[in-house]
Amino acid sequence: MTMEFRVLDPAEWDQWYAALVVAFGGISDAPDEVDVWRELIDPERTIAVWDGDQCVAGTSTFPFRLSVPGGAVVPAAGVTGVGVMGTHRRRGFLTSMMRRQLDDLRERGEALAVLTASEPAIYGRFGYGIGTMALSAEVDTTRVRLDVPPGTDEVRLRYVKTGESLAACEELYARLVPGRPGMLARQPGWDRFTTLDPVAYRDGASPLQCVLAERDGELVGYARYRIAMASEPTGANGTVTLQDLEAVDPAAAAALWRYLFGLDLTNTLKVKSRPVDDLFQHLVSDVRRCGLRLRDSLHVRLVEVGAALEARTYTAPVDVVFEVEDAFCPWNAGRWRLTGDAKGASCVRTEDPAELALSVRELGSAYLGGVTLASLAAAGRVRELRQGALAEASTAFAGVLAPWLPHGF
Repeated sequence: MTMEFRVLDPAEWDQWYAALVVAFGGISDAPDEVDVWRELIDPERTIAVWDGDQCVAGTSTFPFRLSVPGGAVVPAAGVTGVGVMGTHRRRGFLTSMMRRQLDDLRERGEALAVLTASEPAIYGRFGYGIGTMALSAEVDTTRVRLDVPPGTDEVRLRYVKTGESLAACEELYARLVPGRPGMLARQPGWDRFTTLDPVAYRDGASPLQCVLAERDGELVGYARYRIAMASEPTGANGTVTLQDLEAVDPAAAAALWRYLFGLDLTNTLKVKSRPVDDLFQHLVSDVRRCGLRLRDSLHVRLVEVGAALEARTYTAPVDVVFEVEDAFCPWNAGRWRLTGDAKGASCVRTEDPAELALSVRELGSAYLGGVTLASLAAAGRVRELRQGALAEASTAFAGVLAPWLPHGF
């Protein structure tokens, strides 16, 4: 039977979602989360693959806005729900969906696509490069102390109900987005996603809790977390799991970290996803007892090379010609001259000799400033064709702060 690829009819949403549940192992999200996905996923941006009257594969994109180096917040398609049922694997459905999706994004004028990968080995062949990493930790808070900066004691902490503080926390988060590349400017409805708290997801821990950091009556930070209580013959052995922590300055952040380290009846603090340059690493007395680990986070794809490279700024002046390889989106292939600095950039087609050769995947990795072109060249992924071009471009692309994706999608 001929397979049919089509934009999702809203009446078929449940069938589309059910196919993805099967593709991801057969365990559905909690009902509250399904309701949120139903609200956030736009059928017009969703592809469904049908075998007769059965949906067997699908994917969708969110119309995000993403912070990039220089402080701009630009349109970026957030790829989500990519799945093929096991009965229909190895028939080219994934490649066909990605092909149509990127064509659709180009038609919409969206120069960037981003995703988080359940299997990171999949998406490189479609031009996605790992653009951000996430730091996790498991801290023995009985053995690790904090050395906090001046002003920490001037910050007042206040325990509140998560729902009651949501609007104020979202306002603070929105202020921070332009300051660090890779952050998502949360669209309507996403505040509900960040505070989902189904019992099934707590793994025996408490409901989500929230503490606010204030200075002179003004909100300067917040932390959301859960506590799982446990006891041993030697005493209490609870675990704090941090979900979110945002702060406007070092003192506010340090006050929140000190609070989490010092919660009664707990000995462990688990941190799931933080920026790789998070300040807590420089406050702790013994970093080895923090169990630091890295994992890939946001994968970045330049849908339109010229528009994407013009959307960000550069930390140093740059004037370089790239020879870009892009077999999956051939409209990007060829030579591009990038000129730019901290004030802006231009990226246009050129016939001038190439000075750096790379694929669109490497451009995606370097785009947010967290992966240097020099490190990619050391791995043989970027070739320098003019002496000095690599150092110039690598310095210009590098960011001041590490890019970071605050939450998945």
